[in-house]
Amino acid sequence: MYQPPHFREDRLEVQHALIRAHPLGLLVTNGRSGLFANPIPFALDPTASSLGTLRAHLSRANPQWKDFDPKQEVLVVFQGVETYITPSWYETKREHGKVVPTWNYAIVQAYGRMKTVDDPAWLLQQITAITDVREASRAEPWSVNDAPSDYLAGQLKGIVGIEVEITRIEGKWKVSQNRSEADRRGVAEGLRVAGDEAAHRMAELVDKRGA
Repeated sequence: MYQPPHFREDRLEVQHALIRAHPLGLLVTNGRSGLFANPIPFALDPTASSLGTLRAHLSRANPQWKDFDPKQEVLVVFQGVETYITPSWYETKREHGKVVPTWNYAIVQAYGRMKTVDDPAWLLQQITAITDVREASRAEPWSVNDAPSDYLAGQLKGIVGIEVEITRIEGKWKVSQNRSEADRRGVAEGLRVAGDEAAHRMAELVDKRGA
């Protein structure tokens, strides 16, 4: 990933926080039929290896779990908050007009070698881990154990686990750090006026990273 120094984020705890907040990762593999990509939710175990281990599952009908080269790295892309940035928010637009639109975003790319796991107990643990996290904030959380055991056993037969031990990881927070203080202030104010949740979250990042 192209990494200008002012956008680079190397702190592992910050990278892991984005993965936990945005667990739907794009799994990219290379196999006999070429490149393959699927969005799937991942659970992160930060203690299983030095950079963390990603666990997920694929439908047994999905050929990606068979058609990949275990000797090659796979890539998992986690997309955080992202927003369009209009040059109309820049103070420099009013000064000289030499500005263009851009896009702000936060993203993490994790690399590692993938292995498959065809074990019902492992699969049950993986599904339970990611479900419990997403259900925790609900007034009446749904539990995997709420499903009938025979139904659950049948569902587990239809999936295959995958595990990626992260061997390298890159983070990029492109949030107007390359603009002047006046331009960053204009971006943050413009995003807050826009009013949607993603815009407000980006405004907070612009304020925090700019400082």
